[in-house]
Amino acid sequence: MSENHKEEWLYTISPKGKFIDLNFREIWRYRDLLFLFVKRDIITVYKQTVLGPLWFIIQPLFTSVIFTLVFNNLGSINTNGVPPFLFNLAGITAWNYFKECLTKTSSTFTANKAIFGKVYFPRVIMPLSITISNLLKLAIQFVILLFFYVYYIQGGMEVSLSSVWYLFPLYILMMALLGLGLGMIISSMTTKYRDLSIMIGFATQLLMYVSAVPYPVSEARAKFPPTVALFVEYNPLTQIIEGFRYIVLNTGTFTWFGFFYTLIISVLLFLFGLIIFNKTEKSFIDTI
Repeated sequence: MSENHKEEWLYTISPKGKFIDLNFREIWRYRDLLFLFVKRDIITVYKQTVLGPLWFIIQPLFTSVIFTLVFNNLGSINTNGVPPFLFNLAGITAWNYFKECLTKTSSTFTANKAIFGKVYFPRVIMPLSITISNLLKLAIQFVILLFFYVYYIQGGMEVSLSSVWYLFPLYILMMALLGLGLGMIISSMTTKYRDLSIMIGFATQLLMYVSAVPYPVSEARAKFPPTVALFVEYNPLTQIIEGFRYIVLNTGTFTWFGFFYTLIISVLLFLFGLIIFNKTEKSFIDTI
């Protein structure tokens, strides 16, 4: 091939040599594909279901009712003056976004091995599309939360946004980074250890109960053994769930140390997940 002919190529596809390679220029070049995957994730999930997108609403409402009956009525969990149903709905709304990002991202390589083996595009687009598409689900569930928020205010409940309401987008970002980082790590490991794909659903359920989703941190301090209470309190997900409820309901615990501690861990976990993901994508097709 002549030298002149070589210069006609617009792009060169070659193995990545960097540990951390989030090439925004290349992702921007493939933005149409990213939007296509986002659209696919939104449309196809409930395409052949009877209730369709209504499952976005049904799932958090029914879960909140069950949590209220079990943890608040039967278990006498104190929600610090906030209606238990609203307290649980706020926690579940935040938790669902993280859970969806984690569980769907964790199967990136195994679920998309056919397309990955046939055509090139930045592989990180796939988990990014999952994280972005789940924002729509979060928005729908947050609207439902606001509906009941207004309903309880009309009923005489005294509640208001906290003074740190402006941190709300950062809490969403931290949830996305944690879910994306953990998901990319697990997805990379499942190319060799398929048991992880079976364990992820079970582990996610356990993680919910040690992340202060159905109870406030104050209850964990009062009723759990000191070691367990300490683990729950410094769990980054606990800080996010508690901070989310603090912003929306102005109840619970918020500290700047907990906020920055969680932000740093979220960023570091995302970068670590990106390193593992980039390393795995070079050779995963030979082992999957």
